[in-house]
Amino acid sequence: MPFIQDILKYQSLAITGLEKNTGKTECLNYIIDRIKDAGNKIAVTSVGLDGEGTDQLTTTHKPDITLHEGMIFITSEKHFRQAKLQAEILDITSRYSATGRLVIAEVKTSGKAILSGPSNTKWLKEIIERMPVYGVHTTLVDGALSRTSTASPAVAEAMILATGAAVSACVDEVVNKTAYAVTLINLPEFESLLNDRLQTLENGVYTIEGGNIFDMQIRSAMMPGNQKDAFLKAKLIYANGAVTNRLLDTLRLQKNTADVILVVQDFTRIFATPQAYNSYMARGGKIQVLRKPRLLAVCINPVSPQGYVLDADLLCEKLQEKINIPVYDIMQMEL
Repeated sequence: MPFIQDILKYQSLAITGLEKNTGKTECLNYIIDRIKDAGNKIAVTSVGLDGEGTDQLTTTHKPDITLHEGMIFITSEKHFRQAKLQAEILDITSRYSATGRLVIAEVKTSGKAILSGPSNTKWLKEIIERMPVYGVHTTLVDGALSRTSTASPAVAEAMILATGAAVSACVDEVVNKTAYAVTLINLPEFESLLNDRLQTLENGVYTIEGGNIFDMQIRSAMMPGNQKDAFLKAKLIYANGAVTNRLLDTLRLQKNTADVILVVQDFTRIFATPQAYNSYMARGGKIQVLRKPRLLAVCINPVSPQGYVLDADLLCEKLQEKINIPVYDIMQMEL
């Protein structure tokens, strides 16, 4: 798989599923197996919980995560104790996740582990930035695209997206949903000296004029008249939180839609439907992000948890035509 060498160009990579059971863990295991002999030390962690034998929502079997000698892994105290391998503890964080403090350890004998890593984006970023201290070249993050996840895979420099039959029983619907996700992942970056300051703001919608940031407070039902006028005349708007149909529709209906740039933290904050997004963009709308990972590849799993199987070749072909990103059937790759 060509993107294996591409991974080593980056300090961090997130493997993220468009839905649960799209082959994310198989993809992670494939990468771990191929990269373990490359001569570069790697670390592995997860957004939340992964590696458990049975999916907690669907009760379907999940593949184990296999780690090899010399790798660093980050997981909670609870799941470190359950790991079926020998490891040396390098550090234990002072902060707590839902399953205890995070343990940073080095694998001494190969085995299986459950990963339960940082629970929010800031913590995940701190862990990734800390890894070079342990000689780590690349950190692999088992990511999550979910309304319930508070840690964004966009923190990583690069990304692989897993999709497949778990998304839909219809090939065209899988293609369309995946293509929309790829469109959001590839949104252009907003480049400004204000970037660091913007990421510290509370959830809300702000206008930016020069070096000044104004809170529009449109979280409430009513907006004062002077604030509404300022919002409607703004050329640069920052939404620190979820971007929904309501916000895009509000911007789309303004006379100056094509003159406005909407800035969001990253692609995971956009919850608008493809219809609302496309309508906004058709009016000349522009969206940029503070953080943008480079999407290296899309991997498919043609088998659904319910047992139905899509035509893998057809799915790969249609996806490749639609997104112009390398597409691989992860289930046909030998570990």
